[in-house]
Amino acid sequence: MWLADNWKDYEVLDTSGGEKLERWGEYILVRPDPQVIWDTGHTNPGWKKKNGHYHRSSKGGGEWEFFKLPDEWTVNYPLLGESRLTFRLKPFSFKHTGLFPEQAANWEWFSKIIKDAQRPKEKPVRVLNLFAYTGGATVSAAAAGAAVTHVDASKGMVTWAKENAVSSGLGEAQIRWLVDDCTKFVEREIRRGNKYDGIIMDPPSYGRGPKGEIWRLEDSIWNFIRLTVQLLSDTALFFLINSYTTGLQPAVLSYMMNSAIVSSRGGRVEADEIGLPVTESGLVLPCGASGRWIGGR
Repeated sequence: MWLADNWKDYEVLDTSGGEKLERWGEYILVRPDPQVIWDTGHTNPGWKKKNGHYHRSSKGGGEWEFFKLPDEWTVNYPLLGESRLTFRLKPFSFKHTGLFPEQAANWEWFSKIIKDAQRPKEKPVRVLNLFAYTGGATVSAAAAGAAVTHVDASKGMVTWAKENAVSSGLGEAQIRWLVDDCTKFVEREIRRGNKYDGIIMDPPSYGRGPKGEIWRLEDSIWNFIRLTVQLLSDTALFFLINSYTTGLQPAVLSYMMNSAIVSSRGGRVEADEIGLPVTESGLVLPCGASGRWIGGR
């Protein structure tokens, strides 16, 4: 399992009864987590000092209950022990805060690849970030020296990502911000002949594009991977796929990536769960899966 264990401003304090107790900077939140099927009591004192609690409804969805929590605040992440990334947080619908901290395990991985490539500033590593959300991967790649194209169907998420870039001191970085349907964007890039040295995708289980386009992961992901592979440059460095969908386990990601990429381009694929350490138990909370292709040329 790949662990996101370099955080200072984030911590999973405890897990129990379908919920996780988290510290985001100086604030403590309780949020539901479907992986937490155990009930180990609530011995950590943070359970009684929470600043926000997301209550899931039996009818679907849920709502927040707040206890002295600001509308917005920030947390920092020390990427590769060098760059200080700053992320704006705010609780919004569907229990989210605007950041998936477990993804730091992947930020560290591809940022090291970008740095080690030692490309000149006039010819930086070109990275495409699809389904890019609030830009955790985008600012990480940019901080490592890449020129990034950030694509998401939500205008609000792209705006939020821009704010994270500015907060991280990357307001003038080489980042192209696009509100677009990812499949249509990739199709246009293929026609234009554009290529990328690294591709990151974090596809949702279900979603809609800006014009109502429907995305269902199980129906779309295989064809989308095969389509997107066409954008890899001749000297491509990496391809990353993240999944929070139960059916897309590491072995499934590995099979798809080997079939779609390694068979034609060489290199190698690694796939595993990603997780976060839990302070109270000393164990690890699983938080999804990732597949990584490392270029062979």
